[in-house]
Amino acid sequence: MSMLTEGRPTKQEENIIAPDSGALKTHTGNRALMVDEPLIFETGSPDRSGVDLPAAPAAESRLGGLDRDEPISIPGLSEAEAVRHYTRLSRQNYAIDVGLFPLGSCTMKHNPRLNEKMARLKGFSDIHPLQPVDSVQGALETIYQLAEWLKTLTGMPAVAMSPKAGAHGELCGILAIRSALEARGDAREVILVPESAHGTNPATAAFAGYKVEDIPANADGRVDLDALKARLGPDVAGVMITNPNTCGLFEPDMKAISDAVHAAGGLVYCDGANFNAIVGRVRPGDLGIDAMHINLHKTFSTPHGGGGPGSGPVVFSEALEPFAPLPFVEKTEDGHFHLVEEETAEDHHESSFGRMVAFHGQMGMFTRALTYMLSHGADGLKQVAEDAVLNANYVLRSMEDVLEAPFAKSGPCMHEALFSDNGFANGLTTLDLAKGLIDEGYHPMTMYFPLVVHGAMLVEPTETESKAAIDQFIGALRSVAERAKAGDELLKSAPHFAPRRRLDETQAARKPILVWKEPEEYAEAAE
Repeated sequence: MSMLTEGRPTKQEENIIAPDSGALKTHTGNRALMVDEPLIFETGSPDRSGVDLPAAPAAESRLGGLDRDEPISIPGLSEAEAVRHYTRLSRQNYAIDVGLFPLGSCTMKHNPRLNEKMARLKGFSDIHPLQPVDSVQGALETIYQLAEWLKTLTGMPAVAMSPKAGAHGELCGILAIRSALEARGDAREVILVPESAHGTNPATAAFAGYKVEDIPANADGRVDLDALKARLGPDVAGVMITNPNTCGLFEPDMKAISDAVHAAGGLVYCDGANFNAIVGRVRPGDLGIDAMHINLHKTFSTPHGGGGPGSGPVVFSEALEPFAPLPFVEKTEDGHFHLVEEETAEDHHESSFGRMVAFHGQMGMFTRALTYMLSHGADGLKQVAEDAVLNANYVLRSMEDVLEAPFAKSGPCMHEALFSDNGFANGLTTLDLAKGLIDEGYHPMTMYFPLVVHGAMLVEPTETESKAAIDQFIGALRSVAERAKAGDELLKSAPHFAPRRRLDETQAARKPILVWKEPEEYAEAAE
């Protein structure tokens, strides 16, 4: 069927007709309501303004000869032009409110609007960190209650609420481990990090001054327990382990790992970014873990993506409780709440390694997370984990006949399904499949991570997606995967229907263009 003679193409034809053919071109470059929006510098002009302003009165400069001697070159637009520009750009964003967000490890799930409403209440949204303690009792009680929930869910006796995100929480835990070892006169220099751990784990250990050594994974994608035990010794401060790990698998030897590390005089840090898979089902404290961060912006459904906001409280075992950072919220016998700060530390945590930040907390994150917990209750949080694992296994088993699933034979996955690009034809790769998925209207899954799998594709549907939504995603993913296996060359130039075509990602990383210049300026620089 011809597009020119029969009108709208079928889905199959959309996949094979080149976007640059005359049938797909328009005079403006737009496609219906998806506008080809230029940069604001191309739209506006520095020599005009959207408002009438009186000329500035002449005055003697107080800038000591540092006055600007040329225009600032900010584009001038009318109010309508400015509003339309940013509204059009916003229509090109992909967000969880637009569709399923399959990023593995990131836990991009629906954010209940009730949480947002609570976070905007006066007393939460408009407080200041230097307010008198008596004027923020409700906020402090919220932090205290949230801390109690986290201790209960993890089976750990203490928690630091001040870390701002996952990697910040990792640093908090490792600093507590270092302080504990130094306090007993046994400073060590090596942290062991399994291949299946999150990529921030070795970076955190190195930042804290440790040497990092890898522990290999076994054929099932789990930590090689024998290799770990063989490496333990008097120079090993501890292990940083992700559980469930980055392959989407639970570590069944976790208790044995903890026991072995403790017997060798070390301590155990657990990356809790994947807590969403086990919340309400497994208490990390029962597995011998000494410190673990919890990403409130993942497991407890606060806004995620785009660099924030985040919050990464860290729970501690009895061995590390005295070394936890300040401040923390304490409740007195008369029901009053206050912050334990450095000046009162002698009566409380005299061994604390200090502060992570100047002020306590991420109030919006705390409010959203506690609202999420109170809304679900203990049984509801247990169901969160069960549904997340069910949805991931549904994706895994629905796709394993089309995409290679490296560890599918070793049993069920946890909250994310792992695939590879093994079997793609004509040199097609994971990147090509991901770009093709954009044409289907979906944000791609996590690519090339974990590193233990070549061409990895990590899919996390989360518990908030319905079967109908997941079925639609599976249909799109199967379609693109089948094209990749058949060697469809058009995937190498995908996406074809996005606001922008495929970018040169290598050049973008090596030679990023970070400021606006007129085209002729770039030409002159190139010469």
